[in-house]
Amino acid sequence: MKIALVTDAWQPQINGVVTTWTHVREELGQLGHELVPIHPGLFRTVPCPGYPHIRLAVRPGAGVRRRLEELAPDAVHVATEGPVGIAGRGWCRRHGVPFTTSYHTQFPAYLHRYARIPQGLTYRFLRWFHGPAAHILVPTASIARELEAERFARLAVWTRGVDTELFRPRETRPYNVRRPVFLYCGRVAREKNIESFLNLDLPGSRVVIGDGPAREELEKRFPDVVWCGFRTGRELAEHIAAGDVFVFPSRTDTFGVVMLEAMACGLPVAAFPVAGPVDVVRPGVSGFLDEDLAAAAVACLELDAEACRAQAREFTWRRVAELFLAHVVRRPPAAAAQDVAGGMPGAAVPAGSGTAKSGGGF
Repeated sequence: MKIALVTDAWQPQINGVVTTWTHVREELGQLGHELVPIHPGLFRTVPCPGYPHIRLAVRPGAGVRRRLEELAPDAVHVATEGPVGIAGRGWCRRHGVPFTTSYHTQFPAYLHRYARIPQGLTYRFLRWFHGPAAHILVPTASIARELEAERFARLAVWTRGVDTELFRPRETRPYNVRRPVFLYCGRVAREKNIESFLNLDLPGSRVVIGDGPAREELEKRFPDVVWCGFRTGRELAEHIAAGDVFVFPSRTDTFGVVMLEAMACGLPVAAFPVAGPVDVVRPGVSGFLDEDLAAAAVACLELDAEACRAQAREFTWRRVAELFLAHVVRRPPAAAAQDVAGGMPGAAVPAGSGTAKSGGGF
């Protein structure tokens, strides 16, 4: 099967969304399917405000349309709510093509925190965007419950995975610091609530792996913290494995793939008891969840590394790819044949065909 992935998040971006789709694409290829990304790198782009390393496509509608018509995919998945995703959604709606979407980012919380935009307004936009989808793939049961409360329908839980061959315990020690080592890995930005970690009163040392718009300011304010910058591949795995406890301070992540990567390296996870961690961490086995993050982090020092790794092994990328295949909607063969011949079906989806609970429409 040939599946079009319409996404605003793709390489060279480094984040959980890109990590997920990169692994899913590889696994689908091994299963005999082709996932073809339509992404910002194919179009003219501008820097995302506040995140210059993230590029946003400028008016990608015509290019997205042309690529979808040339590809004539068996299925379409729209992964993100940005310019490329909106263009892909629009093409599917205009031509009556079924599609699925995925919910990766808690935009209501982020936009409220950064721009004071009411969360209800952002949810209204998200209902408009995702409403016509055959399935909305969400990473955890907790996120599904939150979205159900906001009148989303046709939700399907689609978990995440980890490469336990790459992320595993290692003997290398890339930094020489006082132990125990409490470690954070991820984007250095306000929405990650990283200051909750940096302000903790903990024994030993604190290490931050990653970069982002808040790093320069925070590095000056917290000179006692070891700042490692971006790391990828084996180097990233070695840096994570060199820690003792992984601290995940975010309150707004939909999953947090990096928690699985830490557990695969044998590190227990300390986090707040919020959506994402509550679905990933097994208290007393692979970590602790507590509003007192320092207490959770110190308690993690008593946990067994192999128990953490055993839980991580349950999350495979092959399973993630198979779940994805189970939810994508194959297009009728006649419709795909029309695309190849250049005769796009003209029947639009009725305007009120959004989710049953939301009533559709923005």
